This record gives sequence, structure tokens and C-alpha cells, in this order.
Amino acid sequence: MPLFIDQTNREIEIPISPQRIISLVPSQTELLFDLGVGDRVIGITKFCLHPQEWFQQKKRVGGTKQLNIEIINTLKPDLIIANKEENTKEQIEYLAQHYPVWISDINNLAEACEMIAQVGNLTATTKKATKIIKQIETEFSGLVPKKTPLSCCYLIWQKPYMTVGADTFIHAMIEAAGFTNVFKKLSRYPEVTLAQIKETNCDLLLLSSEPFPFAQKHIDELQPLLPHTKVILTDGEMFSWYGSRLIKAPAYFRQLRKQLK
Repeated sequence: MPLFIDQTNREIEIPISPQRIISLVPSQTELLFDLGVGDRVIGITKFCLHPQEWFQQKKRVGGTKQLNIEIINTLKPDLIIANKEENTKEQIEYLAQHYPVWISDINNLAEACEMIAQVGNLTATTKKATKIIKQIETEFSGLVPKKTPLSCCYLIWQKPYMTVGADTFIHAMIEAAGFTNVFKKLSRYPEVTLAQIKETNCDLLLLSSEPFPFAQKHIDELQPLLPHTKVILTDGEMFSWYGSRLIKAPAYFRQLRKQLK
């Protein structure tokens, strides 16, 4: 079997054009659909919401952090596609002892495009992958930077509040959208207090739809406490999904900026 190197620099033997693929990452599941390998994908997680027909029809192998190893073993995959951040290290290490496991590691747009190219190579869909990458690059090249970007805090969790540091893919998308991340000096997904958010005097507080499902009631709670900050809900998939959904992200960012004028 040919050798492949994943984004964590691991060498893996993977069959040419694998026929029994399990995806453990929602954004990469959607990418596999757009690459046209639907008949070869045999398992997904319960968070792989797109495409809807796969969510309804494909075998679910647990959540991204709590995989059902027994189900995976019964499916006998010849390729598992995982992610360093979204999946649990111990479970992935166990699976890698028994199956070919390819792991992505993505913190910016360039790495996302590299992942798409490599998954295209893994699945013998290079032409489709190249087309998706070109579409993404074209859409992002059309984003014009704002002369005075709004400062923002992006929350991914409540109780405790959690935001994003500069070494995350979400941060890269915040900047691409034309905003400035007020917590960019922090690392990964730090906890922050309401007092810390107030101290930043940020223009904008973005409440993500995932992983915590912020809703209007949270705006109603927070807006009176942050009178100088506009608090809005935002589509977390557009800021955190690093597969083919990136084609749609720039249009969403432009619409978001118009909404804030």
C-alpha cells in the first residue's frame, strides 16, 4: 500500500482509493460529500449534520470526543479521517493501531486548503479537490479588508465563557471577516470572565451557534451588561468549518459586515 503523510507528519499506509471510509470530523464529512465519494463513506459522527441525507442514512459512530469503538470495529474501515483538535487523542491512538488513520491539523486557511488537497489525493478525487480549493481562494480574495476593523470577542462556550486565541482557525476567520480579535494574545480556547470582556471595550461580541448553542436569550442577558458593545449571534459553521463550506464563508462575512453598518 502507498504511504501518505498526514498534517501531523505521521506516515500511514492507505489503500489506493479506499472503499470503507469513516469520517470523525463534521467539516471533513461535508468535504467528502462534495468530493463525490458518498458510496465509500460508511460511518460519520452524530455531529456530522451536513449533508442532511448522510446524517439520516449513514451509520453513526458516536460523537467527535466520544467515539463508539465497538461500532467502528464492526464497520472494518480501510480509512479513518480524524482531526488533532476535534477528536480525543487516546481514542485516535487506539484506532491507529488497527486501521489507517489520517489526521488533519488546521489553524489557518492555507492549512485548510492543504487538507482539502490531501483528502482529494487520499480518495483519488484530486480534480474535484483542486476545483474546491480554487473556489475557496477566489471567494476569499474578494474580501476587502476594512480600514478600521471592528474589535470583537468571539465566544464559543458559556459557564465558563470561552473565547479563541490567535493560534486557532476561528481566529484566522475572524481576521478574514474583517474584525480584530481582542483576545488574540491568548492561546487556544481560554476561559474569560464578563469583567475581562468589559475591560476590552470591544465593538462587537459574537455569540457562536456552536459548540455551545447561544441563542437570543443570551443576547438579552448580555446586552444590558455591555452597553457599548453590540451583541449578536453568529453562524459558528462559517467561522470554524474548514472543509468545502469555506466556499460559502466569505459571502456570509460580507453580509455580516453589512448588518453591522
